[in-house]
Amino acid sequence: MRRSPFAPPAALRGPHVQSVLSSSPLRALQARRRLRQAPALHETVVLDLAGDIRLQGVFSRPDAGEPRALVLLLHGWEGSADSNYMRLTAARLLQAGAAVFRLNFRDHGASHHLNEGLFHSNRIDEVVEAAQRVAQRWPQWPLSVAGYSLGGNFALRLGLRARSAGLPLQRVAAVCPVLDPARTMRQMEDGLPIYLRYFEHKWRRSLARKRALFPQAHGFADEVLRLRMRALTEWMVLRHTDFATIDDYFEGYSVAGGRLRALPVPADILMAADDPVIPVADFAAIAEYPAVDLELADHGGHCGFIERASLDGYAERWVAARLLDRD
Repeated sequence: MRRSPFAPPAALRGPHVQSVLSSSPLRALQARRRLRQAPALHETVVLDLAGDIRLQGVFSRPDAGEPRALVLLLHGWEGSADSNYMRLTAARLLQAGAAVFRLNFRDHGASHHLNEGLFHSNRIDEVVEAAQRVAQRWPQWPLSVAGYSLGGNFALRLGLRARSAGLPLQRVAAVCPVLDPARTMRQMEDGLPIYLRYFEHKWRRSLARKRALFPQAHGFADEVLRLRMRALTEWMVLRHTDFATIDDYFEGYSVAGGRLRALPVPADILMAADDPVIPVADFAAIAEYPAVDLELADHGGHCGFIERASLDGYAERWVAARLLDRD
């Protein structure tokens, strides 16, 4: 484990300041501006997968010169390809000469209409297949993946499956990844209510949109949308997955308990000791795994890592450096 050099000014050291500013409208303006300033060509792409599944993403490449690499970017739960950290990270990578594919998970961004079934966190097979399609479409560039929060969890699971799936993955970078979903749920339930309420609000809105698009498949009552996070998760698990219990569901996408010891590709992980969503204690066990390089910052909150009043972030610089500066 390495200590991170990230050291924000005193006014930005609070974990809740970091976390809230990260998704603030002010940072959204910064993210849009940074991506516009990166000379690049952008294309919305729909990936057709097995079983009539379709996932949407945005492919971007520098508008001059041949890209040096291709990076698949994965957002967090109820984020999207256009989340602040996704745009800012894409801008950094494009400026460094890499092409980027920002994938929307099922039912994220403006993709609810593409599939009838609901998103859940164990839908790793379709993300693996999406990564395969990206690699097949642009095979001339070495492929890496980076993810934030739940996207970091998906990125690590992609790394675990890369060799068996024939995916030519070079490296993984994960920022504040979910390792143990059950412990993460408990931390949110026991912590400051703002985070649980934030995710509840966004998930309820997503489910309502899905119901409006597919009323015959999703005819649940408004009472379902008023359930709290754990009860709503259990409702989803029992009706829309093959798992018998919520604990089985959490275990299904956990990467704790020694799973990352078997990583066949190198993985860099950036974590904040004051993350109010992800339990930092879960990371001590993985720090010595052979393929894992863990960087722990004293501050940063949940996927914040804001360096200064300009709202530029350390995390996007870190992703570009870890994935591209090791050629």
